[in-house]
Amino acid sequence: MGPSNPAENAEPRPRGGSPLAGVAAALLDADGRIVWWSRAAQRLLGWTGEEVTGRPAHEVLGEVAADLDGAPAGRPARLRHRSGRVVEADVRVSGADGSAERLVLALVPDEVCGWDQDRDIARALLAQDGIGVAQYDITGRLVRTNGAMEALRPPGAPEDWLSRLAARDGGGTAGEAFEDVAATGVPLAGRVYELGPGDGAAGLSVSCFRIDDVLGTPRGVMVEASRVARAGPHLDAAYRRAFEIGQSLDVVQVAQDLTRVLVPALGDHATVDYPEDVLEGRDPVPGYPGQEASAPRRVAVRTSDGPWPARLIQVGEAIPRVAETPEIAAKFVGDVLVADAEQARRILGDDPERITRFLPEGTHASLGCPLYRRGRFFGYAAVYRTCGATPFDETDIRLMHDLCARTATAIDNAFRFAREHQTAVVLQRSLLPPAATRSTAAETAGFYLPAGGSVSVGGDWYDAFDLSSLRVGLVVGDVVGHGLEAAATMARLRTAVQTLAELDLPPDELLARLDDLVRRMQIEAEYPDTVGGSCLFAVYDPVARTCRMASAGHPPPALVTPAGEVAFVPLTPGPLLGVGDHPFEVTTLTLPPGSTLVCYTDGLLGRDVAAGSERLKADLADLGRDYGSPASLGDALLARNPHAENPGDDITLLLARTHAVPEESTAVWEYPADLAAVSEARADVQARLTEWGLDELLFSTELIVSELVTNAMRYAGGPITVRLFRDRVLVCEVSDPSSTQPRLRRALVTDEGGRGLFLVAQLTSRWGSRYTTRGKTIWTEQELPEPVRPR
Repeated sequence: MGPSNPAENAEPRPRGGSPLAGVAAALLDADGRIVWWSRAAQRLLGWTGEEVTGRPAHEVLGEVAADLDGAPAGRPARLRHRSGRVVEADVRVSGADGSAERLVLALVPDEVCGWDQDRDIARALLAQDGIGVAQYDITGRLVRTNGAMEALRPPGAPEDWLSRLAARDGGGTAGEAFEDVAATGVPLAGRVYELGPGDGAAGLSVSCFRIDDVLGTPRGVMVEASRVARAGPHLDAAYRRAFEIGQSLDVVQVAQDLTRVLVPALGDHATVDYPEDVLEGRDPVPGYPGQEASAPRRVAVRTSDGPWPARLIQVGEAIPRVAETPEIAAKFVGDVLVADAEQARRILGDDPERITRFLPEGTHASLGCPLYRRGRFFGYAAVYRTCGATPFDETDIRLMHDLCARTATAIDNAFRFAREHQTAVVLQRSLLPPAATRSTAAETAGFYLPAGGSVSVGGDWYDAFDLSSLRVGLVVGDVVGHGLEAAATMARLRTAVQTLAELDLPPDELLARLDDLVRRMQIEAEYPDTVGGSCLFAVYDPVARTCRMASAGHPPPALVTPAGEVAFVPLTPGPLLGVGDHPFEVTTLTLPPGSTLVCYTDGLLGRDVAAGSERLKADLADLGRDYGSPASLGDALLARNPHAENPGDDITLLLARTHAVPEESTAVWEYPADLAAVSEARADVQARLTEWGLDELLFSTELIVSELVTNAMRYAGGPITVRLFRDRVLVCEVSDPSSTQPRLRRALVTDEGGRGLFLVAQLTSRWGSRYTTRGKTIWTEQELPEPVRPR
């Protein structure tokens, strides 16, 4: 049955990549009444859990409730919002065997399905101005088109004109092909459809692929179309192969893809040249800069028979300068240049050496086209016919222009991705701490490898920072998503963790506060489902030699003992950040000095987490103790990792080798709640400082201990514990059973008290207070005199 208070106890919206994130759900009893109502349902339809609990489903869900038995597999439905507006959704019903209760799920494509999860890709497709794009839902209804698709629409054609087109190869209509793609999931690539008589271009090259939501349910199809000329089967095949151009973000690979289409579709030899800016990763300036300024080089060649002739310009060579004649003015305006053998020789100034370097032997006709995009010159492509005397016609020119336009778009897209990727990497690295740190508690080494290939940089991060009483905080996190937004979210979370850690919160409470912050960020975000992530937070105490840690959906770290034994920490991960309403569990370990904690993100393990975990454990066991530092161990791990060279996801690795404060550098005393014990505490501290050779700190430390112990006995009771640690600083701790935090205030001239903490603050370099399981601990730090500082 449903919870007693649906409004308060409804399931929170899952975050951090959950496939059910934001799914509106309602639980119905045997009588068709609503007994539970999710928060996502409240956001979708406007009704709160208190308002709908106990009401018949048909009063809220309308006509959908009348046919719930008929919708187990899901069907489109029109729901009514509380305000009266229509909400289109895909409704599913599920039930358990032996129970009359039913769970109704309403999936909204714009929020939770593939359209939202891949919004960046969909937005980029629809923003194309050179390729027509249309989106259809699973029923074949046209959802939206971009401007390029509308430009392809024949005058007076109906809204469903695209689905009515007939295939040039007799394969039926485009609508039938879209239905096949939606049913089978097999994409359609480059099929040409007739636009009909009277249209000069005569046809459209159409590709189509199915879109599934995160639950694997088909949601619709996406269609790409571009105008093609009337031609024979060989050009139809060329248009189909043109869709291979731009599959890679490597601009040189894009050029090679273009030459593979040009030969044999248009000629027997093909070349592609890039200006220096493109080869060096700089965005070209608007317009054509000229041959001297662009400094082009050959990047791709192809011939239909044998290797590329040695007398021609080879890949990697600079392109010799040719006089800017009127015949080659096409470069300035982005048009094609058609030339027969005589014209080609005249363009080259009838220079025998240039003719030998540029023109393949037996050239009868040449066709060149610049690669322009957004007014920027990205290169030049040329194709030559040597095995036949057939000149290039309008159909060939149209194909060349279309292929070069697609190539320029692919190069521009690669540049855009490279710019964002580089910006995100720089931002990410600037926000990470130094790769290696060394403190009293631990020696650490951090590694960050951004995702390679076509995956943008993500939001992985690591951190290691000093805390009070010589302790160290260790953090590894992974933010949902990729790109600049993920890097910015990572920066906010890293700052929040450091701030909360300075408050000396225990790991579970720190993650709970961080979870609250993520939930507020979700409310502020335009797309809430893109905000979330996992985090591991650990605190190591070198005095007690204990490590306390908690996890928010993050994999457990591996532990390498000084003897070389390897095991994963038996950690109980909590929910991902942003889920809310769930506690986090703290795991406490006692670590011998020289132990190594290996913290990481899931990119280190790969897609198969189980296999990746076993591989990591085996690598750590194999390396054993044969490494000089955490940094060398990290280098060895990454060298063995199969994903490190070109990671599919960000890889973050943080290694921490623990140290311990020697027992002879610590002192602990316990006193009853008796003011007479204050003098005893001063005497004990004086004797220990004298033993340590810290006579210069006798006065200040006695005053600090006297003030803190006196306050503890007056206001907190006993027992009182005093601890001294000698390392790079002198740490003094006073613990009492009270949870009341001390407050520094400025005493008036007439006040008899209130100056104790002020004096403590003046005598120390740092001081603070933290909660403990038995009350609180006030701690202070004093710099050691130079001669006695450890080296």
